[in-house]
Amino acid sequence: MTEKKFETEIDTLKKFYEYYCKNKHDNLKKNVVKFSYNNKNYNIQLSLCEECINNIKYSFERLQECKHEIKPRCRNCSQPCYDKTHWKNTAKVMKYSAIRLGLSSIKQKVKNIFK
Repeated sequence: MTEKKFETEIDTLKKFYEYYCKNKHDNLKKNVVKFSYNNKNYNIQLSLCEECINNIKYSFERLQECKHEIKPRCRNCSQPCYDKTHWKNTAKVMKYSAIRLGLSSIKQKVKNIFK
């Protein structure tokens, strides 16, 4: 997968996990996750609880190992790399955050129309 696509995937996971964790959990801590992809180093700053930091690290690892040149959506993948427990948890986070972040962007657009 291209570096740009990889970075988009990382940003999406970061945004969704932080939104979910902020609304569902206590004890958020600032963390820095360091890893590399295609010889480029990444330092991702996160504000998550311990459970979510472990889950997002797993997601980052899976993303680094993705064998597809053109990455499909994980739910449509013919060769899933997540174990079932992590897959269900990540799907829950993505669903929760996507719905709420989508609705908040619609609300913002409506507000701007009526200003």
